[in-house]
Amino acid sequence: MSACAVDGGPARVTGPAGWAGAARILCVRLDNIGDVLMCTPAMRALGQAMPGRRLTLLASPAAAAVAPFIPELHAVLAYAAPWVRSGAPAGAEDAPAIVQTLRAACFDAAVIFSSFSQSALPAALLCFQAGIPLRLAHCRENPYRLLTDWAADPEPAQGIRHEVRRQLALVAGIGCRPDSERLSFAVREGDLAWARRRLRPLLAGGARSWVLMHPGASAPSRRYPAAHWAAVIRRLSVEQGLRVVLSGEAGDAALIAAIVRESGVAGDVAHSLAGELDLGRLGAAIALAPVLVSNNTGPAHVAAALGTPVVDLYALTNPQHTPWQVESRVLFHDVPCRYCYKSVCPQGHHACLVGVEPGRVVAAVMSLLDRKNNVDARRAD
Repeated sequence: MSACAVDGGPARVTGPAGWAGAARILCVRLDNIGDVLMCTPAMRALGQAMPGRRLTLLASPAAAAVAPFIPELHAVLAYAAPWVRSGAPAGAEDAPAIVQTLRAACFDAAVIFSSFSQSALPAALLCFQAGIPLRLAHCRENPYRLLTDWAADPEPAQGIRHEVRRQLALVAGIGCRPDSERLSFAVREGDLAWARRRLRPLLAGGARSWVLMHPGASAPSRRYPAAHWAAVIRRLSVEQGLRVVLSGEAGDAALIAAIVRESGVAGDVAHSLAGELDLGRLGAAIALAPVLVSNNTGPAHVAAALGTPVVDLYALTNPQHTPWQVESRVLFHDVPCRYCYKSVCPQGHHACLVGVEPGRVVAAVMSLLDRKNNVDARRAD
C-alpha cells in the first residue's frame, strides 16, 4: 500500500473543513464532452476555494480531448469505463491499471460528477481502491465507506435540475462556490487564425450574414432530420440571403453532402468543413459564428461557453442539458414519450424533432441575428 493510501476505516462525513487542505483533486466525469463542459463552473469553484489547488480530470478517451481548453484543469487522465455507454466493451476492462494510476498520483480528494440517471458508485469504488482519502458524489443509496462525503440525491423524486446547477450544488456542500457560473472553453489564437483564414473566402461576396450549422450527434435520437436541415438551408439562403457553413467530423461528411445536395443551393452559399475541424478549430469557428444551429450535443455547450447565440434542436430525451447562460432558442415538438433517456428513439418516430418545422428554425435564427445586431450596434454607439 502506498504512503498516500487510506486504510478503509469507518465512514465519515468531512464537510468543508475536511476539504480545506486538499491540494490535489481528481474530478471524475466519464461520459461526453458536453457533460464535462457543464461541470466547469463546479470545477472553477473547487479551484478558487484554495490557492494553488490542482485539478485533474478523469474522463472518457473522447471527452479527454476537451481538457486542454478548460483553464481550470491542470492535467487529464483517460479511462474507458465499462459502466458508461461509450466505454470499454465487455471483457476489455482494465480496472487494476487505472486504480494503480490513480494510486500513484496520490490525490487528496476526488469529486465524482454524474447525472441523476447514472450511478457514482463504480467510480467511487475505483477512488476508494486507489486510496484517495476524500470522495464526494451524489448517491441515492447508502454508499457506506465508498464515499466520505455523501450528497443525498433529490433527483428525480424532487424534480430535475439543470446539469450545471446539479454539479454546483454538489461542490457547494463542501463550501466551494465560483465567482462565475459560466461554462469554460478557451479558444487558442492559432485556431482562431486558422478559422479566419478558412472562412474568409467562403463568406466573401456581400452576403447579409452567415450561420454555422452542426447536423451531427452521437445519439441517433438527437439528430434533426436531414430533409429538415436542407429546408432550413434553402430558406435561410434564398429568403434571407445568408451563407451557411456546416461543421462535423469526417464521419459526418456524407450526411452533410447529402443535406447540401437536397437543399439545392449553390456551392458558394453552403460550405462543408466536415473532417477539417479538430476540437480547437471547431471551437474557433463557433466563436466567430454569429449564430450556431445545432442538435443537443457538444457544440451547443461549446457555444454556451463562448457566448455564441445558439438555436438548439432539442430532442426530448432528457430535460437538463439546455444551453446555459447564453442567448438561445430551444426548439422541440412536445410528445407524450418525452424524457425517454434513450440514444435511439424507442418509438421509432423521432416526433420530438420531426415535428420542429424548418420555418421555426429560420425564425429562431433571424431572431437571434437581429438581437445580436442590435446589441452590437448599441456597443458601437
